[in-house]
Amino acid sequence: MLPIWFTCVFYSAAMCQTATTFVQQGNAMNTKIGSFSVPAASLNSAEVIFIMVWVAFQDSVVIPIARRYTGDPAGLTLLQRMGVGRLLAVPALAAAALVETWRLRRVRSVGGGNLSIGWQLPQFVILAYSDVFCGIAQLEFFYSEAPASMRSLCSAFQFLAMSLAYYVNTLVVSVAAAATTAGGGPGWLPADLNDGHLDYYFWLWTGISAANYVVYTAFAKRYTLKKVVRQ
Repeated sequence: MLPIWFTCVFYSAAMCQTATTFVQQGNAMNTKIGSFSVPAASLNSAEVIFIMVWVAFQDSVVIPIARRYTGDPAGLTLLQRMGVGRLLAVPALAAAALVETWRLRRVRSVGGGNLSIGWQLPQFVILAYSDVFCGIAQLEFFYSEAPASMRSLCSAFQFLAMSLAYYVNTLVVSVAAAATTAGGGPGWLPADLNDGHLDYYFWLWTGISAANYVVYTAFAKRYTLKKVVRQ
């Protein structure tokens, strides 16, 4: 169980971007949509709406189709759901990197305007669907796979992973900032993002998420879920 939990930490660290670098990226964009000004942090609230939509889609479309192919009443096993969630983090962060590359090109071009914050929506939409797969599945996994006497303790593993994820995120930021400013340049993450390369940082997290998925898959293939005996 611990190797699976280890990958939860890095998955949660990738999800931390919604409250950290995604907000910074949004603040550097054009926050006007029509006559409305959209605070960058408010897209985190929009993510909750996307999750609700994805849950409805999941229950009415994805799970029934999955049942036909797997024969599992749940459609997908807990391990499969967590795997899909981890995999979806990869295109979400890649989308953030592509948006940032486009934003920087427009800002740095002669007469180029800033990119609309609306272009951040794809990365939030994909991460919301990732959370639909992973969020509940991880809680269920740690509860159902733990010995009966340790279920309360093991259920807290999910929240411990989320807590440690912020420290991992801080560590990656510190290492990236130190490594990219060693030559005296502004680095990837300066105060003014127009002088940096936040897109490279997002590509770094895309790579970390891809590696995390590969490691998770290797562990999951060797893991045998407990069989629930129904009386």
